[in-house]
Amino acid sequence: MTPVELSRTVLRAVRRAVDEGELEVAVPERAVVTAPGPGGCGDYATNIALQLARPAGQPPRRVAEILRPHLIENAGVADVVVTGPGFINISLRDAADGAAALVEEILRAGPRYGHGDALAGQVIELRIPYDVRAEVVADAIVRIVAAQGGRVEVDHGEPVNLRPVPAPEDPAPLGPDAARWALLHPAAHDRPRITADHLVQRASNPLFRVRYAYARTRALTRNATTLGFTADPAAISTALGLDVAAPGSDSFLGEAPSSLTAGAATTNPGPDAAAPGTATTPAGGAPLPAVSGSAPVPYDLPPSLTPAHTTPLLTALAAHPTALTRAAAHRAPDRLARHLVTVADATLAFVPTVLPFGDEKPSAAHRARLALAEAAGAVLAGGLSLLGIDAPDHL
Repeated sequence: MTPVELSRTVLRAVRRAVDEGELEVAVPERAVVTAPGPGGCGDYATNIALQLARPAGQPPRRVAEILRPHLIENAGVADVVVTGPGFINISLRDAADGAAALVEEILRAGPRYGHGDALAGQVIELRIPYDVRAEVVADAIVRIVAAQGGRVEVDHGEPVNLRPVPAPEDPAPLGPDAARWALLHPAAHDRPRITADHLVQRASNPLFRVRYAYARTRALTRNATTLGFTADPAAISTALGLDVAAPGSDSFLGEAPSSLTAGAATTNPGPDAAAPGTATTPAGGAPLPAVSGSAPVPYDLPPSLTPAHTTPLLTALAAHPTALTRAAAHRAPDRLARHLVTVADATLAFVPTVLPFGDEKPSAAHRARLALAEAAGAVLAGGLSLLGIDAPDHL
């Protein structure tokens, strides 16, 4: 079950409770599902009970308990636990199938993954000053709102209703991509930095990490083709083997190969040359940005791909539709920019596990890992496009 499907399941539970007279509320248009927060459990959590408590005239926990049996009835739901003031925590029956469905959904939609109709029919009027940052922010809002089915009309009339803090100097010398990132990544109330830091190819530069992570996913696809295999999202379900596979086996998707240690040799064809200021890892010669004083890259990934309990990559990908919706609803491109950094960091930690090592032959696990990496690339490309920034295949 994908996050979108689970959101619809939650709304159906609310509708059933209303139809049966247990709640007297208007059924909302959407229900947000995310990874459980501190104190939560399961695969996903939703705050729908807190959202409905006031209009229902009941405490949030009571609303949550009303919705619980309606959610349990769903075949894809294994358990529902109410925690805190009324958060509903949901465990799914088959995490492997859920991961496969999510990756398949992303690859099917491509860069348009996360586009929806949350703002369908809405026309948003933006009145901005004659200022370069205001123009760039408004342009990004036009793109993001359109991705959610809405439309933005931009004018320079008074009174102004969008006035981001202006840039301290002309960003044009940074070039179009870095200039846009410098103006969009900070929140509107923060003063942007117009410095050469946005051009350096180091892990300290968020824009570099995002574009570099996308380029890495493209290199993985090229190298996999050289090795004679392609991505297979359906293999995620069969390759996980959560109940029977031992760590290190080919069917154990979350485990990095035992040869993935510092200085390990590989016979894989190396991807593109390392960018300046990066450190190479043994993943087929794939370079990862070097971060001075940072914790080591977690090569031994957790033993499954369910979003809330294992690799941060699936969590970030599952959250992408919500990030887009919130960026559109709050007229805040910076939310999308920061989300892309999260996706990029999770991607860069995951890519060393994708290709075979040494004498390893491509297996279902490798095909499944490649599918996940390509899904990450689609999300990064789509997000950068909405910000008006190029996603290069080589970097």
